[in-house]
Amino acid sequence: MQLQQLRYLLALARSGFNVTSAAERLFKSQPSLSKQLRLLEEELGVPLFERAGRQLTGCTAAGRAVMELAECTLANIEAIRRVSLEFSDPGGGELSIATTHTQARYVLPPVIRAFRRTYPELSLHLHQGSPAQIAEMAASGGIDFAIATESLHLFDELIMLPCYRWNRAVVVPKGHALERVEPLTLEAVAEYPILTYVFGFTDRSHINDAFQRRGLAPRVALTATDADVIKTYIRLGLGVGILAEMAQDESLDNDLSFLDASHLFEPSITRIGFRKGLFLRTCHYDFIRTFSSHLPREVVDRAVKVSTPVERDELFATLAIRNY
Repeated sequence: MQLQQLRYLLALARSGFNVTSAAERLFKSQPSLSKQLRLLEEELGVPLFERAGRQLTGCTAAGRAVMELAECTLANIEAIRRVSLEFSDPGGGELSIATTHTQARYVLPPVIRAFRRTYPELSLHLHQGSPAQIAEMAASGGIDFAIATESLHLFDELIMLPCYRWNRAVVVPKGHALERVEPLTLEAVAEYPILTYVFGFTDRSHINDAFQRRGLAPRVALTATDADVIKTYIRLGLGVGILAEMAQDESLDNDLSFLDASHLFEPSITRIGFRKGLFLRTCHYDFIRTFSSHLPREVVDRAVKVSTPVERDELFATLAIRNY
């Protein structure tokens, strides 16, 4: 039995038992992947997969048991590597983060710059994606940290720590009529076409819920995953934007007005998460602390040790979570 066979097994399950998709995910050829999985079944002497003809449709009971043990085995091997690095090269190795465009573009640059001063030899890998993609990367063990605000049900297998609270801004070209509406209202905003995030990004549901509570049905003219793309179309006059308040670059956005909308929408909390059982190196603790000063090592360790989400929430309730 080879470790790569266990990796192939897990990749197959995460690809919906589609061998072609699993091979693409692993950058392997389909025949090579199929051969290794067949050899694993032959060595174990039990069928691991349910089949319909030549198609794999799922796992047998034996396959599910093997997969569970394979996941633990690979996680423990990775933990051993991390322990080795912690003592042999504490400032080296890699750290991988998956997050959305808004976090990567507007929030993380000063955090990473400060972190790099302490860890100049550490290789950082930044992955951008949708909440579903971020959750998949976290579940597969492909990243160390997931940073997300929305769709938190996708991250049930992670320990999610609250980092900061933020709200939204209504974004218009300078000189727009909404600049003169005081106080700004949802009714006034709903008179214009709306440009905002794709549903599932940046707690888009908070935006929808706010309009629905007022009995309003605004016309969404354009959605995108990238705040900079949305700002491009605001400049073209397609409508008014509703964006995360941190998605403002004062050096580049001097032709736009970011109107405070904190009284119109419920605030959101951005969280950083990692897999349960992940061995946290000192650099991991330091990155979390650099990102959120209210999360020192002892708080992170307490969050890991509590046994239920309720206990974790009680712990987080005592923290002074900053506003962005």
